[in-house]
Amino acid sequence: MKAGHETTRRGRPRDPERVRRVLEAAAQQFTQLGFDRTSVESVALASGVSKMTVYSYFPSKEALFDACIEDRCSGLFDLFLNAELDPRDPHAALLRVATLFLALMRDDEVLAMHRMMYGSGGVHPEVCRAFWDQGPQHCIDHLASYLAATDAAGTLRIPDFHRAADQFLSMFLGGSHIHCLLGLGKPDPAEDIRMLKANLELFLRAYAA
Repeated sequence: MKAGHETTRRGRPRDPERVRRVLEAAAQQFTQLGFDRTSVESVALASGVSKMTVYSYFPSKEALFDACIEDRCSGLFDLFLNAELDPRDPHAALLRVATLFLALMRDDEVLAMHRMMYGSGGVHPEVCRAFWDQGPQHCIDHLASYLAATDAAGTLRIPDFHRAADQFLSMFLGGSHIHCLLGLGKPDPAEDIRMLKANLELFLRAYAA
């Protein structure tokens, strides 16, 4: 069941404030404890509602997790997905994309979500699929649509929009990102700026019209 639904399975109106408390408590516990160690009982206790109330909103722990991912991805990725991008000026547009994406990847909550997802890999494929579809895949699709527009405008020449979008975003997930995921510290902001500019120059040169 998705977080945006306004009724329970029984058709009764849902209390938005209660739903918000449940989602916030669940997100905190999923992030700190991981999927397996989080229980519906502990989420109910932390959010100040009964276990049956949680189950009336979300029929399973998997459904609760899915709703948390949808809720968190919506908030975290909105700025990236809503950026105004002009296909006639790919340098400015991709600089904007790169800046927003890199800031997103440096966000403590995003790093925590990635650590949790990697820990769930191979054990809870449905959980990982929910995160992939609502987060990374959504970003790739969004950027691919923009790259298609640049190709149509003649400002870039791109034979495979999704592959190019994946390439561009992946350029920011190298050594420094792994360093952050391992909890070894974040790069100096000046270093991030240098990396961003070098990646942008490389991509634009590869797909120049």
